[in-house]
Amino acid sequence: MVGVAYDCLANPLGAVRSTFAKAIASGSDPASFSGKDWGAVDLFRSFLYDNGGLSQVPLLNSASIRWVQPNTLVRFRGMIQDMLGNEFYVGAYKDGSVWRTNKFTDVPQFPMDSKPDMRLWERRMIYCTPVPGQNSWTESPSESLVYRSMDSATQQREKRQRVDAEVSDIMDYDVSDDGIEGSPSPKKLKENGHSSLPTPSQQSITEGTDSSVIMVPDVDRDLLPCLIKIYDCLESDLRLNEVFEFVGVFTFDSEFKEDKDVSDDFTNGFSEDVLVHLPPNKVPRLHCFIHRKLAVHDFLPWSPTIEVYSRVETVAVGKLSLNLTCLSKESASVFATQLGLALKNLLPFTQCIALTVDYLNTASLAPRKDYETSRLITGALQLAEGSHMIFDETRLEAGILNSVGVENARLLKTLVELQKVEYDFKFYKLDMPADIQMLVLSEGKSNIMPADVVLPFHPSSVASVEVTAEALEAWRWYLATLRSLPHSIESEIQKVIENDLVAARQEDRTLGTQDFSRLLTMGRLMSMSFGETSLSLEHWQMVKELERLRRERLN
Repeated sequence: MVGVAYDCLANPLGAVRSTFAKAIASGSDPASFSGKDWGAVDLFRSFLYDNGGLSQVPLLNSASIRWVQPNTLVRFRGMIQDMLGNEFYVGAYKDGSVWRTNKFTDVPQFPMDSKPDMRLWERRMIYCTPVPGQNSWTESPSESLVYRSMDSATQQREKRQRVDAEVSDIMDYDVSDDGIEGSPSPKKLKENGHSSLPTPSQQSITEGTDSSVIMVPDVDRDLLPCLIKIYDCLESDLRLNEVFEFVGVFTFDSEFKEDKDVSDDFTNGFSEDVLVHLPPNKVPRLHCFIHRKLAVHDFLPWSPTIEVYSRVETVAVGKLSLNLTCLSKESASVFATQLGLALKNLLPFTQCIALTVDYLNTASLAPRKDYETSRLITGALQLAEGSHMIFDETRLEAGILNSVGVENARLLKTLVELQKVEYDFKFYKLDMPADIQMLVLSEGKSNIMPADVVLPFHPSSVASVEVTAEALEAWRWYLATLRSLPHSIESEIQKVIENDLVAARQEDRTLGTQDFSRLLTMGRLMSMSFGETSLSLEHWQMVKELERLRRERLN
């Protein structure tokens, strides 16, 4: 006889409990399940990847949270902004003579008294945010269409409910020959006697309402965070600033009441009691079954499978920051806007910062640890791998940098030179590796951010170009793919390069190892731009000619 199939999408917790009961029935000891899987994760892995179920799982974001159901299977894509430590919970307990499990949920299915037959297990908590600077085109067209249609239907239901509520409130008054008498409905009175109509974001699921409408968390809908609870995972698998896709159970408590005396806004900081500063009615929870690290190409609608380029020891091999000079405040307002728009349409994660004396003196660039709240306070330089930043120095005028400004200038210099961001943990500093592409716009050569390549910018005109959607898609795929191609230099070409570098050094004694490293990086990028994995003599000659023209322009 064939058993009932598991409903992994609509009832994932049912699948978890069924597999748990099956494991117990086979004679397994619940104590052996601490930090281990009894078959539930394998079940979901098979559903997601072997049976093509991943495409059916909704992506939890600021649009879908208006209609996605609690206790269903969802995906969340985001950057790890903070690690909140570990949490102990009752993983298994006896309900009479039957063993139950609370894994992958916050609330027990059955009443649970304090008994010796309880098993304490441990899970990790991480705080994730949408990727900083993520551009809207990275959302796949199918998801965007579904979310818009579902969101529109949800708004219509909410509007209908508000109208029904208003009509119901009016009907609570008595009408006589002298006019309207009586008192308003008790639902419109607070304890202090002031009337108050509930807003859509304050409504929760109650009897008589459409159960497909849930209360939207009271946070910026474009920056919906998520508290991820991780099970049975090595600590080294997850790191700050890495971008992951998490698949798991979405839990949401719209009736949670936070203590307003403790904090009026959870964004003011975390405490050891996560429920106070990250209440479930503001920050959704996801109990993770499976997670995978994402790269830039994973945000393309049809992403290719490529190798990820990485750092060699402490050296950021392959970095090439660019400083465009000869720009004034007026010209930058035109060309910087055009460049920023072009990059935003081509790259998944982009941001632009206008550097001024006031900004440097007041900005929080590096993340810092607040031990009073146990929170890692984010900074402007806490970004995901593959992010692109434009720094506009044309607005930087003469002024005095205070201690904060001097420190911020040092942080920017370290970022552009070493691809590292120094995190402030109060009692010590920790260098975190970064992978950020940088473009600096300035009038003269930047002293704050010494870029790898300095190029005077001499545009002749600003042309308006119409680009088709197909061309944009091809360019995005091209940039994401070729940047991560493997690269090598054959021995014959190595000899040619060595001879050329020796000759260049004899002609110009100011050339150093950084200049040679830059030329080799340009050679690698030139090869990859043609889709080749090995540097050819032709492309090396092109690099030398580009460098000659650049130095000629500098002079």
